[in-house]
Amino acid sequence: MLQTAPERRGRCGGAVHAGPPRGKGPSENGSRPWADASSLRQVMTDEDVLSVLAVLRRVDADVWIGGGWGIDALVGEQTRDHRDLDLMHRHDQEDVVVQALRAAGFTETLDCRPIRFVMAAPDGREIDLHPLVFTDDGSAVQASPEPGQFFPYPSSCLVTGIILGTPVPCLSAEQQVYFHQGYEPQERDRHDMAQLRRTFGIATHF
Repeated sequence: MLQTAPERRGRCGGAVHAGPPRGKGPSENGSRPWADASSLRQVMTDEDVLSVLAVLRRVDADVWIGGGWGIDALVGEQTRDHRDLDLMHRHDQEDVVVQALRAAGFTETLDCRPIRFVMAAPDGREIDLHPLVFTDDGSAVQASPEPGQFFPYPSSCLVTGIILGTPVPCLSAEQQVYFHQGYEPQERDRHDMAQLRRTFGIATHF
């Protein structure tokens, strides 16, 4: 059974692409208008994202960016700081993904399989990994905390965005909206949804 909307739960609960936001939303500091002075450490920069993607590309692993970086990729510019990087990956490629990230200095810090797991760098930057099981038609599902229920990923939600002028695989605006509902939003969530409304004219839940 497909689950219609993710709800916010604990660290191991739900599809947490809209999971617990960290730090504050955008501000007007310096030459980086999205930067908060308190969040200048442990951020996942645009160059970090491209570096992680390059690591996984070298081992032929398919991944798609979700979360805040996925929204900035859709918009085509960075609009706020990001401590972590949400990546959807093929479940049958998980061993390859983990080995490649370990070789790049990341270690596993949270295991909520089959829903998600987290790998972190020594400086605190995190990659939040979400295993997807694909079907022959190109669609996929992700496990949910509810037994026998899954989060759907239609094939049309796997699209291409832009980071630093580089095409990157990411989730569609519609899929992002789907994952941003069923919980009380924080400032970063509202900021992210505002970017989708501004860029795509799409309706959001908040």
